[in-house]
Amino acid sequence: MGTMPSPIEDYALLSSCRTAALVSREGSIDWFCVPRFDSPSVFGALLGDENHGCWSLRASDPQATSTRRYDGDTFILVTRWETAEGVAEVHDFMPIDGNRVDIVRRIVGISGTVDFTDTVRLRFDYARAIPWVRQVPGVPLTGLAIAGPHALVLRGAPLRPIDHAHQARIPVGAGEVVDLSLTWFKSHHEVPEPLDVDRSLAATRAWWQDWADRIHHHGPHHDSVVRSLLVLRALTHESTGGIVAAATTSLPEDFGGSRNWDYRYVWLRDAALTLETLLEHGFTLAAERWRGWLLRAIAGDPADVQIMYGIAGERDLAEREITSLPGYEGASPVRIGNGAVDQYQADVIGEVMVALEATRAAGVEEDSFSWPLQRALLTQVIEWIDRPDHGIWEIRAEERMFTHSRVMIWAALDRGVRAVREYGLEGDAETWEKMRDRIRAEVESEGYDAERGHFVQHYGSTEVDASLLLISQVGFCAYDDPRMLGTVAEIERTLMRDGLVRRYRTESDVDGLSGGEHPFLACSFWLVEQYASSGRADDAGALMDRLCSLANDLGLLSEEYDVEAGRHAGNTPQALTHLALVRAADALGGHAGRAAARN
Repeated sequence: MGTMPSPIEDYALLSSCRTAALVSREGSIDWFCVPRFDSPSVFGALLGDENHGCWSLRASDPQATSTRRYDGDTFILVTRWETAEGVAEVHDFMPIDGNRVDIVRRIVGISGTVDFTDTVRLRFDYARAIPWVRQVPGVPLTGLAIAGPHALVLRGAPLRPIDHAHQARIPVGAGEVVDLSLTWFKSHHEVPEPLDVDRSLAATRAWWQDWADRIHHHGPHHDSVVRSLLVLRALTHESTGGIVAAATTSLPEDFGGSRNWDYRYVWLRDAALTLETLLEHGFTLAAERWRGWLLRAIAGDPADVQIMYGIAGERDLAEREITSLPGYEGASPVRIGNGAVDQYQADVIGEVMVALEATRAAGVEEDSFSWPLQRALLTQVIEWIDRPDHGIWEIRAEERMFTHSRVMIWAALDRGVRAVREYGLEGDAETWEKMRDRIRAEVESEGYDAERGHFVQHYGSTEVDASLLLISQVGFCAYDDPRMLGTVAEIERTLMRDGLVRRYRTESDVDGLSGGEHPFLACSFWLVEQYASSGRADDAGALMDRLCSLANDLGLLSEEYDVEAGRHAGNTPQALTHLALVRAADALGGHAGRAAARN
């Protein structure tokens, strides 16, 4: 058995806005998929051990200590190594410029001399293929690795083969710079030219910093908001505009359990929420690009709309298990693809309609394609209006009438009515209004338990669900509506664990899966927003401070938090968590968010 991966919170994110890599505090790149976020891994140690692929670069002295930071508002990672003999830094980054896929690891000597050990273990196709690695006479490179359609070029210090790995010892003195790089290319193409690392590093730094400088934000938790918006950008594919839910697959929600899912795809819900968040902070162009992605992905028969797609709008995301990777700390199975692609989740069109209204409100004009498609989506909403669904949490049990889903159907119709009445677009506002009002009456009757004084998870239930916190966010009722306040009280009573919010009680009969899970960070940020918007400013501030303190040293958050063990759980970094952080900070600053557009 090899060395286990680091705790989830110990990983830093590198991003080229096409794919991503995760780097541990110990200087090991344990996750890297090429050429896209959702491609097979070449470094998969995150879901096994070093024998499943990694690239370790660290000071050779076992007593060496390291600290790390991002270089300003970028994803250039600076890890500082200190030993008895000297100090040196490793600057890790993925170049943004060009259509290449590279990782660069620049070692910079600060003082004295630091001896580094550079170890590369390449394992293509989720560790199902050990590539053939060779040196090419007359070509100034360290190694050329090929397996099937993929190839990697390694450049830098001369590597020697050692036990299915390649290793080099690199002494670095004060003022010295050593550049190591890895470049992916299609194996039937020519070997790419070497990077100009100085130019590429400067261009990548400028690209991230320029993007961050355009963020419109003045309010509490500014640094956390900026880093979270940067994470959302880092998870957005540069050429297609698709926004992945996370950079990873199969990091466990329940350590040692089977709640392991692939999040490297574009959920319409998460992408719509991300779009709204970017719009709120000045990124109108991003909204136009995302709308273009959306229109391409869902173009066709509205009855065929999926809840999620591939990065370029692919529809075939069939879920399967990969046995070549044993799982994070043995949590199996490892899954690629996601079976939820075949689910009906009734809230999704509502999320899309709310986001597209926000785009209109930001001044992005409808074109001959975008509004007719929205009308077609509303026709589909009405056709399926009495159909139960799997809900926002992708329940793998029987479909039900989830209250949050029903409210989002209301929101879809509501935004259609407003598009006609307030924006002068053409559509059957009378029918939409009639159906909208019918859904409101139904939710107020079936989705609310008058005896207990709170909204319920689904019709016929007495349980609550954290998704009910979203009801007021879309303007169905006011944040201080007595029914919302009663719902919050019940959530506090039954879903809180050590002050954080679980999605729902997994021990109820709705779940359909074994095992439990930890508090869901996005839900806890939703509670901050609810507190801030209903007069509980002190509670909002205290919970926000607690949540922001759970981020790792680089400001990154995963999906869930294990309060007993004090560690991150689930896929990382998680777009939904980071966008919920931004919305919560906005609410603390007095901004009413998506509900404001209705008032």
